[in-house]
Amino acid sequence: MKRLNRAIELLEQGQPIYYTGVGEPTYYGGIKASQTWADYIIFEMEHEMYNIRALDEFMRGLTAGGPTRSGHRTPAVLVTLPTDGTDESVIRANAWMIKQVLARGIHGILLCHVETPGAAKALVESVRYPFHTIGVGDGVNTGRRGNGGQGNAASIWGISVEEYFEKADVWPLNPDGEIMLGLKIENRRALTNAEATVAVSGIAFAEWGPGDMAFSFGYRDRPSPYPEELQHARTRVLSACKSANIAFLDGVTPENVIDKIDEGVRVCAGGEESAEVGRKHTNREMPW
Repeated sequence: MKRLNRAIELLEQGQPIYYTGVGEPTYYGGIKASQTWADYIIFEMEHEMYNIRALDEFMRGLTAGGPTRSGHRTPAVLVTLPTDGTDESVIRANAWMIKQVLARGIHGILLCHVETPGAAKALVESVRYPFHTIGVGDGVNTGRRGNGGQGNAASIWGISVEEYFEKADVWPLNPDGEIMLGLKIENRRALTNAEATVAVSGIAFAEWGPGDMAFSFGYRDRPSPYPEELQHARTRVLSACKSANIAFLDGVTPENVIDKIDEGVRVCAGGEESAEVGRKHTNREMPW
């Protein structure tokens, strides 16, 4: 174990990562999830309730059930927020959500419907402490995260507050950071700004959100196979991620995970069987 955040550690090794949902958002659900097959867990609060107490209990359960088989204190946990990334002003107005989830000791945020580079920039700045200065003035401004939530977060990470201050920064902008930020480029408005948005310093990965992207193009259901406009949307976001040197998230199955990895997918939305196939394909050594 070289890092607190197993997902970041694997991405640094060039390994794809695999995620799952929470299951049961309780303390005992956290205990059970501590031994998950996945590299990180998504705590869904975009459409589920914005429930900070449940998140707090789940994180405490994870620490009680750990460490993981890979030796990490917990699997990484990323939260999807209820707010959309419509523009910078929306994120500024809803930054209270960001500070509350970070104080629970999570390891990252996935922001939905990110339509502008300004929204991505505001996310990065809301997550960072003002004393983290790498990249400031080169696309992002001084961080805005305040004093007060670090004690609980540090206890979940199993480190001192001073160590938390050092490590609680965004990767890969800060090579030693342990927080990863992702963006959903999942509607036609977002697609027009995809290249500039995913290139914002401090973003670790992005996805194209096929369900909402399909809605945006007028489909009630996600068509299969994808029509030309949806395939183009996927290709555009994948290409933007490659250009920005960040990871691309996409759905995988046991049948296509190898092809998806070879294409450039590095964050995989699929079940345990897909992960087994993908991990063997990339000769992964870290236990799971």
